[in-house]
Amino acid sequence: MTVDYRAVIRNIGRGAGGLRDLDRALAADLYAAMLDGEVPDLELGAILIAMRMKGESTDEALGFLDALAPRTARLELPPNLPRPVVLPSYNGTRRGPNLTALLALLLARYGVPVLVHGHAAPAETQTAEADAAARPARVSTAAVLWELGVEPAKSPRDIEERLIKRRIAYAPTSVLSPGLATLLAMRARLGVRTPAHLLARIIAPYRGQAVRVVSVADPDDLPRMRSLVAATTADVLLLVGTEGEPFADPLRCPRIESYRQGVLVRTVEADDAPIEPPSPLPGAWDAVSLGAWIEGALAGSEPVPRPILQQIGCLLESAREPAPAAQAA
Repeated sequence: MTVDYRAVIRNIGRGAGGLRDLDRALAADLYAAMLDGEVPDLELGAILIAMRMKGESTDEALGFLDALAPRTARLELPPNLPRPVVLPSYNGTRRGPNLTALLALLLARYGVPVLVHGHAAPAETQTAEADAAARPARVSTAAVLWELGVEPAKSPRDIEERLIKRRIAYAPTSVLSPGLATLLAMRARLGVRTPAHLLARIIAPYRGQAVRVVSVADPDDLPRMRSLVAATTADVLLLVGTEGEPFADPLRCPRIESYRQGVLVRTVEADDAPIEPPSPLPGAWDAVSLGAWIEGALAGSEPVPRPILQQIGCLLESAREPAPAAQAA
């Protein structure tokens, strides 16, 4: 279907008084064109900014996922193992230690295959909108995993082999969905997030058979994400992440919600106050120091924060449940 980009922009870019949401079919056609690189730059920028300002409706998000599913690598479940846990890691942290790698490696220690995916560069990165003179660099999970000997996978087959042999793999988005990676990179030019960042949090390389950890950066985003999880009948662990990363705040556990085929089945309630006494955390937050501290935590010489242990308990329970039938999204 040929998409009338001008009509799309007119619908979603009029402001609160005149905008109209796209229906699911049109949203799917639009996002397919975006993922395939068919939308001219001017129109693409206008659509991304308008959607950023408007916010995606559930039908629009479902249409985007419809387009993304056939443009995402299809991974096979590791044989004779618990279901994989999928951790999206796109934010990094700058106000505290990035413990996504700790969460992933502890799960792997319990025999659960863990797929972490995010940006390609295994380095500490500065976000595009940050003033480098005023803000410290964010520490990416890719950088921490690199220090721990987990290098980026090079292909879908490489991911599958690593999960069988080591129970952990790090996948750059370009390996899972090149079109999505291209759209994510638009943030560097636009300075703001786009619908691609929503999709990256719920990308489904196992077609709904894995357990996906979906973290939001803002509690106000929870109702919209709950609606999307229910509509996609997904198996999801949903929480407000730490600076948007998928691990529970080590100082104050957030509410953690476990969904089975889109239905809420288990909840860990949020702590009313910060944990006392707080768990000792790394004194330095760069990737090298974090890698060394995580090695100590894995060896038992450093205490693992209680909220992360609670999150692991939820994920172990979900990973050991039977996989549902494969889905499109």
